[in-house]
Amino acid sequence: MGLDFQYITGQTPLDEEENEGLLIPSIATRGELDEFEQQNIENAIQWTMSRSFNTEFVFTEDFVRLLHKKMYGDVWAWAGDFRRTNKNMGVDRWQIPTELKYLLDDAKYWHENNTFSSDEMAIRFKHRIVQIHCFSNGNGRHSRLIADVIIEKIYRQPVFSWGASNLSAAGATRATYLKALKAADQGEYALLLAFVRS
Repeated sequence: MGLDFQYITGQTPLDEEENEGLLIPSIATRGELDEFEQQNIENAIQWTMSRSFNTEFVFTEDFVRLLHKKMYGDVWAWAGDFRRTNKNMGVDRWQIPTELKYLLDDAKYWHENNTFSSDEMAIRFKHRIVQIHCFSNGNGRHSRLIADVIIEKIYRQPVFSWGASNLSAAGATRATYLKALKAADQGEYALLLAFVRS
């Protein structure tokens, strides 16, 4: 029997097969799922804080997948695996490896050539990886953590505040965040850059 959760604006619904990947059968509500996922994410944050990372590792498919696995591997069997179905956003599932490779190559170039400020480089990476939508679930949270890894471990700058709020919950801060993402979709990053440091 699959889970039947309500999704808020900007969240990607899971299909029946993805729901069956739940590793904790006792979860019955969205609140319980959020709680277990949050604990897993906090463990992943601790993992990132206790390690040094360099560009040669961060800008690889292995790291992108490993970080997702660290964030969701205690909750979902498919954590760290690229999605196998198309969703309400993102590239076609068959294009994920290719589009991610383009992004990783671009990120290496941006970093080596100081193409953007450190904040803008991390935010452009975050925005584009969400557009690719590599995973069945957790793409937004994954993209925010990978941006924090880039800004802190590669550029030695403080992590982003992300509006100092839970962006997975409905509310004014999430609405502001989604508006900034829509502007970034049009190539305008100013709102998103202001938001991440607010």
